[in-house]
Amino acid sequence: MTAPLVPGAQLRHGRVSLALSFFVQGAVFALLVTRIPAIQDRYGISDGLLPAFLAAVPVLAGVGSVVTEQLVKRVRPSRVLRCVQPVVCLALLAVGSVGSMAQVAVALAVFGLAVGALDASMNMLGVSLQRAYGRSIMLGFHAAYSLGGIVGASLAWAGAHWKLSLGLLYGPVVAVLVPLAVVVGRWFVDQRDVAGPGPVQPAEAAAGAPSAPGIPSAPVAPAAPAALVAPVAMRLLLPLCLVMAFAYIGDSTVSNWSAKYLQDVLGSSEQLATVPYNVYMVTTLLGRAVGDLGVRRFGAVAVVRCGTVVAAAGFAVVAAAPGAWAGMAGFTLLGLGLCVIVPQTFAAAGRYAYDSRGAGASDMAIARLNIFNYVGFLIGSPLVGALGDAWSYRGAMLVPMALVLVTLVYARSFGAPRAGYGDRHERPRTADVG
Repeated sequence: MTAPLVPGAQLRHGRVSLALSFFVQGAVFALLVTRIPAIQDRYGISDGLLPAFLAAVPVLAGVGSVVTEQLVKRVRPSRVLRCVQPVVCLALLAVGSVGSMAQVAVALAVFGLAVGALDASMNMLGVSLQRAYGRSIMLGFHAAYSLGGIVGASLAWAGAHWKLSLGLLYGPVVAVLVPLAVVVGRWFVDQRDVAGPGPVQPAEAAAGAPSAPGIPSAPVAPAAPAALVAPVAMRLLLPLCLVMAFAYIGDSTVSNWSAKYLQDVLGSSEQLATVPYNVYMVTTLLGRAVGDLGVRRFGAVAVVRCGTVVAAAGFAVVAAAPGAWAGMAGFTLLGLGLCVIVPQTFAAAGRYAYDSRGAGASDMAIARLNIFNYVGFLIGSPLVGALGDAWSYRGAMLVPMALVLVTLVYARSFGAPRAGYGDRHERPRTADVG
């Protein structure tokens, strides 16, 4: 059994520090998106112009992810994350503190670019740490993100309740989060710090499970410096990219339409209409908190299939709900189901690229895959809104349900050769998990 070269304590420190980084990002992002109405009012952004401002953030985040793919060929992902996370926090403060619409547009542009680099580098480190640990831990990182989101949304609610200005709300939070991000960045662990077995050798590949549909076997390449590694062809990653986009279409449907659906379609009160998204966030946290145990016990494929079926059932319940409480039950199922798909998609892409091309290819694959979370975010809300206006909102809920169900077609892609973790699914070497 080959042990990691990095001491166990350093790996544990790396895991805790990265979880804190996920937490910080969850809080910052929630503080931005939950205060969009206040941002609109502060800068006099018209209803017609607001969608352009909101769309610019994920578009520029996609650009940031593309730039990060090239950057990590020469710079470690940990250094990228250490640099961009304070920038994201400071950009949030600028959004709440600048004095004109043009200045807030610049602040949001910086936020978007930095978030793309942050999301990509953060998940690169998560996948490489999972590989070093030898068991599934990726869902735990995303659970920390969900917890940060709940804390950020709660702070935003308190700011709105006490009628705090954006600057007064964001200032103290950023004053805490920036030093925290700088300090925890000292303990990040890159995959280049970890001893790994390298790409799968032919004998190992023959002994492993067959390639999954949509993720065919790739030629084995010898280890090479990151700048010289050929990336995995986009067509080979496309199934996982589609899964990522469809999962975020489902997520954005809940975040953007749950309150309106409960109030306008199911006849709830205005106060009750705010509950479904909170319930969704809590169940997402709970599902991710225990999801790694499920992957170790049953394997990634079974967990993804189960999550997909539960999420689809949630959309079906929402679409058919006779009243508000039944609708909330559907949104609860959505949180429990969708929560496992995104972390496992990152893990599967990184593992496939690592096994076929090496460590550098894993980072590049994750940066490419990360773009599709912004694609789903951009498409989801307008898609459901257009279908709701043209057809019905009940019928519109069936479309993200159908898209999420596509994950079942590619579920075996999450269990590519040597994909098991823990218990009966543990890989034979502790340094060999992606």
